[in-house]
Amino acid sequence: MKTDKEKAVVLLSGGLDSTTVLAMAIAQGYACYCLSFSYGQRQTVELTRARENARLMGAQSHLVLNLDLDKIGGSALTGDMAVPKNRSAGEMNAAIPVTYVPGRNTIFLSHAMAWAEVLGAFHIFIGINALDYSGYPDCRPDYLAAFEKVANLGTRAGVESGLNYKIQAPLMHLTKKEIILKGKALGVDYSRTHSCYDPDSEGRACGRCDACQLRLKGFNEAGLVDPVVYQ
Repeated sequence: MKTDKEKAVVLLSGGLDSTTVLAMAIAQGYACYCLSFSYGQRQTVELTRARENARLMGAQSHLVLNLDLDKIGGSALTGDMAVPKNRSAGEMNAAIPVTYVPGRNTIFLSHAMAWAEVLGAFHIFIGINALDYSGYPDCRPDYLAAFEKVANLGTRAGVESGLNYKIQAPLMHLTKKEIILKGKALGVDYSRTHSCYDPDSEGRACGRCDACQLRLKGFNEAGLVDPVVYQ
């Protein structure tokens, strides 16, 4: 598909946040190239959602890369550790949770940077958020600022083009309520998103993990009903 729009790589997990970011990037006039990963995560249903949204929302292309992060382990999302359930907000904020995947955003952003260099894109969008809870060290503003420096110092395009890579995280300082309302205003169909860390064999959300609780809280505060199916 040919386009004269400025190109952007959008990291698309299939979740609420990344789908909202895709809608925002499209609304800003970018030609969006979506990048997803099959990395051994237990919530593989999210990839189905990512494929649907990339196609239906008008992405220029959607690339799904295979990574074996489950062989490294160290996370409840890629191994046999139990996913925490029914935790309070205080518990979520107390320490980095076992759902943290070692190196995940660094690995994802590195692949996005490589594809962006090939595409001639200097904008990379990622749907991370540090406001509802900042348990993940690779979801914080200082981390993104550091990675942006890496992109500009460690690529031929960053060194020779005279242009700078921009890592855009437009949801960084928004609450889930604000994210949902922004997405609804842009026409995002949240029934086609998946947030749960521990879905059942039919892909239904558990309703009790950290991600489900934050999602449900956001819809409740927005005065809306979450349209996904729960167990």
